[in-house]
Amino acid sequence: MSLTDKAIQQIRELIRTGALPPGSKLPPEQDLAAQLGLSRNLAREAVKALAVARVLEVRRGDGTYVTSLQPRLLFEGLGGAVELLQGDSTALQDLMEVRRLLEPVATALAAIRITDDQLAQVKTHLDAMREARNDVELLNTHDAAFHRAVVSATGNDTLLTLLEAISGRTLRARIWRGLVDAQAADRTLAEHEAIYKALSVRDPSLSQAAALLHVSSTEQGLREHLQGDSLPETDQSS
Repeated sequence: MSLTDKAIQQIRELIRTGALPPGSKLPPEQDLAAQLGLSRNLAREAVKALAVARVLEVRRGDGTYVTSLQPRLLFEGLGGAVELLQGDSTALQDLMEVRRLLEPVATALAAIRITDDQLAQVKTHLDAMREARNDVELLNTHDAAFHRAVVSATGNDTLLTLLEAISGRTLRARIWRGLVDAQAADRTLAEHEAIYKALSVRDPSLSQAAALLHVSSTEQGLREHLQGDSLPETDQSS
């Protein structure tokens, strides 16, 4: 471990133990360095690294503060990293595998916790997907909104943030482009319908099975397109 890494670890420990809680202001650089037994240069580098990771926020003319430490903020860089992996077919398949591991379980949890209002939101996005079946852009938008509404119903913001990060807009757009080109949109719309119906009866096992079928089907379709090297490029961003 480098000296800078050790300095980062020391500041993280202060945050983890509550000595520097969310929203608190760090001591001046010289005082922080003395408190941690570091040089000012090491303290400065550690603060910069934690600011990049969104753990700290440097406010010009005011000082450096611990952020809210909310999952959406801390995982913000993950979505950007996923977008950078779009040209790597192995990485794309790995991301789909992670989605397959997480999303069905999240959907089962949603079936237990979903409210009537949240279920109505899922239905709204499903209806919008049907109406936009011939428009890849709209399908992509409402597909993302459908799954976001489902996972939001779990009440677990960390889970929602992770799934949104690994299911970036560009990846969804590529999947839908392949589905529409292959005349498979009707099948995947039916899979979304099955997820909604399972949620509507609050059946976690059925909801998990429906989501697993959908994600597995999508994963297989993506794999076939990647192997055939027929996946078109897209310049969308998340």
